[in-house]
Amino acid sequence: MPIKVQSQLPAIKILESENIFVMPEERAMAQDIRPLKIIILNLMPTKIETETQLLRLLGNSPLQVDIELLQMATHTSKNTSSEHLTHFYKTFDEVKDTKFDGMIITGAPVELMDFEEVDYWDELCTIMKWARKNVYSTLHICWGAQAGLYFNYGVRKYQYEEKLSGIYNHKILQPLHPLLRGFDDGFEIPHSRYTGVVREDIEKQQNLEILADSDEAGVSVVCSKNGREFYVLGHAEYDFDTLAKEYFRDKNKGLDVKLPRHYFPDDNPYKKPPMVWRSYATLLFTNWLNYYVYQQTPYDLEDLKKLYE
Repeated sequence: MPIKVQSQLPAIKILESENIFVMPEERAMAQDIRPLKIIILNLMPTKIETETQLLRLLGNSPLQVDIELLQMATHTSKNTSSEHLTHFYKTFDEVKDTKFDGMIITGAPVELMDFEEVDYWDELCTIMKWARKNVYSTLHICWGAQAGLYFNYGVRKYQYEEKLSGIYNHKILQPLHPLLRGFDDGFEIPHSRYTGVVREDIEKQQNLEILADSDEAGVSVVCSKNGREFYVLGHAEYDFDTLAKEYFRDKNKGLDVKLPRHYFPDDNPYKKPPMVWRSYATLLFTNWLNYYVYQQTPYDLEDLKKLYE
């Protein structure tokens, strides 16, 4: 089944070339079906690239998904044109009276700042608080996961001595959990971050459980026991060359960065990295949509309020 997006979104041509079923909103309006309503809060500077990555994964589900893109009103993007944001994105004031089946909060390149120092932190807190009563299940990614764990549970982040960047192997700690259904005992996904959380802080929270971790990358997938919140510390959505782009970007800035680990063949940055996490990324997003959005969300989204009565 398709994902429904605004006509003319740049991602459409790329996804259609990959045989991802994308339905313009005009066609979707003619269908008598209740699609899943997903809102994506895109905090990444490379917004068009991130849109394409996430829509590719959401479009691999047999479910019809209605997408809204959300930007921060209190932050001015330096890497995406104002025309693109104005045309395709909404602000919180425009969606706050709407309810959604699911929400995705992306990462952001602000890890080395304290949460409260981020210029849109107050607005993000407002959105995360709003999501508790207006979104059934929220998927937090990378810095978005750290921000969500901090806001919802007071779990702090810790800065590493050097950037954690590469493709890391993970082991599943809850093999029967629906989010990881179909995964092998070990799986690989990219990480790209300067900070992370520690197991001891997560284990102190009775409502949280760790689903997967890595000997090198640490705690990687966390969820609330009721399935309403998921925290993925890595970037399963990344393309094969995203880490390479980040590496060369930082090198060109004169930063002292190391090669992403387990990524370039023979550690040669001029060789094409293999895409070894595509199937796991697809399963992760499909399982989230199927088991924690589609099967559990009330048909009438107004019934979300009953969860708090």
